[in-house]
Amino acid sequence: MTLDLSDVPDEFRAATAATLGRVGVDDGHLSVELVDEARIRALNREHRDNDEPTDVLSFPVDGIGAVAGPRELGDVLICPGYTEDLIEATVHGVLHLCGFDHETDGGEMLALQAAVIAGLDSAAANSPSAGAPGRDAEEVTGE
Repeated sequence: MTLDLSDVPDEFRAATAATLGRVGVDDGHLSVELVDEARIRALNREHRDNDEPTDVLSFPVDGIGAVAGPRELGDVLICPGYTEDLIEATVHGVLHLCGFDHETDGGEMLALQAAVIAGLDSAAANSPSAGAPGRDAEEVTGE
C-alpha cells in the first residue's frame, strides 16, 4: 500500500507527507481542501455545535488502525481567512486525522506539530531553492 495524496494541493503535499511520516502512517488516501468562511462555519455548526468560523476542521474516516481494504484517512478543510499559516493548519488537520487531539493529550499533538513544522523549515532552508518564496508566501492574515 502507498500514500495517495492526489487530492492534496501541491503546496500542501510536503507538509502532509512529513506529518504522516512523523507519525508512522505510510498508506492511505486523504484530501486537503481550502474552503470559504461560510462553508467552514456551516460545517463547524453542524459537526461541533459551534456557530462560528474556524481555521481548520478534520473529518477522519478509517484512522490509523488496521482496515480491510484501502485506507481512507479522511478530509482536512482549511479556511484561509481564519488561518495565519496554511502549512501549520495542514499539519494540524492531518494530525487530527491520525487520531491526535490537543484538547486531551497533554501537549503531545502540539509538540508533534512544532517538530514537523521545524523539520519543514529546516528542509526549506537547506534546499537548493533557499531564498525563493516558501512558507511565508502561503501565510494569510486571519481576522
